[in-house]
Amino acid sequence: MADLLISGLELMLLGMGIVFVFLTTLVFTLHGMTKLAERFHQTESQVQNPAKSVTDVGAAGSTHLAVISAAIMRYRTART
Repeated sequence: MADLLISGLELMLLGMGIVFVFLTTLVFTLHGMTKLAERFHQTESQVQNPAKSVTDVGAAGSTHLAVISAAIMRYRTART
């Protein structure tokens, strides 16, 4: 009986050790990939071309805004 418990304990420790080594390797690999992606990522293009602001939205944007506002009002009135 004691031999069976010792074998089970050894198998458990071996499995936990393999999982620990795999997860540790995964964490270091992901950190390395993050550093590599940051190195090759070009932030200059994002700085030179900022996203459109809310005030730059044309007629289509104001139409969408009106439709969304109407849908929200209809939803709120139907709920109460």
